[in-house]
Amino acid sequence: MTACITSVGFNAASTNGEFESYELEMRNLAEMGAEVVEMCVTSLDLITNGRIMPERMARLEKLARSYPFKYTVHGLVSSDFMDPDTLDRQLRVAKAVVEVCDRLDARVLVQHSGRVRADAPLDRAGADKREADAFYELAEFARPYGVRIAVENCFVTSPGEYRRLPSEIAGMLRELNHPNLVGTLDFGHAYIDCTYRGVDFMSELRAMAPVTGHLHVHDSYGNMRGTTPFYYPQDGVALGLGDLHLPLGWGDIPWEQIFSELTFLPDTALMMEVSNRRFGAEQPESLARARALQALVNSRVA
Repeated sequence: MTACITSVGFNAASTNGEFESYELEMRNLAEMGAEVVEMCVTSLDLITNGRIMPERMARLEKLARSYPFKYTVHGLVSSDFMDPDTLDRQLRVAKAVVEVCDRLDARVLVQHSGRVRADAPLDRAGADKREADAFYELAEFARPYGVRIAVENCFVTSPGEYRRLPSEIAGMLRELNHPNLVGTLDFGHAYIDCTYRGVDFMSELRAMAPVTGHLHVHDSYGNMRGTTPFYYPQDGVALGLGDLHLPLGWGDIPWEQIFSELTFLPDTALMMEVSNRRFGAEQPESLARARALQALVNSRVA
């Protein structure tokens, strides 16, 4: 039987669109002993107007081959299949990223779920269907590549904004019932969204876990940032406000309770979105803690 959580690691991104900072992160993660890396490929200037730039793709392939990692890929952070104005462009880029996945031998592509802004109320009509149809089209495109599209839950960022809760993303995935569509359960995003909307956090996790094939793990206090001005990013950490992406144990997400109860789809990667640029000294401890969480799940499903 395939284990539930088969690999543990971190994401890696460029700081400026170039490869040097990317390579530094990869080297640090290799020295630490991470098993899997989520490549934020769109943090590089790799795709232009939906077209993969061949010279840069060759550099990325060479970089990936120089390490023994298993790879997953994160698509556009600004991805939004609910936006009627950019949907065609969004899909074109997502399909290009599927091809990038194939060339990196990465079999999971993380795509954010969409939103309708409060100042665009007319976009709410048909938003759920637009998004579902786009995810189905992308999954069909990804099928021959053997890439799973992993839909990530996000969180409301301002009053009046519309987003799907984790349970609603799970409902969409069950309805679409496509073999190349799974969920990415982002615990920090779910915590903020549930706190803000007054919804039970554990109930939402339980609803999404059975269709989840990818995990994003990082700590926080479940508080919206709101309009609070921060001079340094560290201000948010001091105040406990926002999507902080803290090392495990710095926030108050009940990790042991969650991983003692929930199970996920086979061959799920546990990916920590905890940056080496800010928390490099804490990454090894987070890695050890994540492996203990992995063991909590796998010992129950063996």
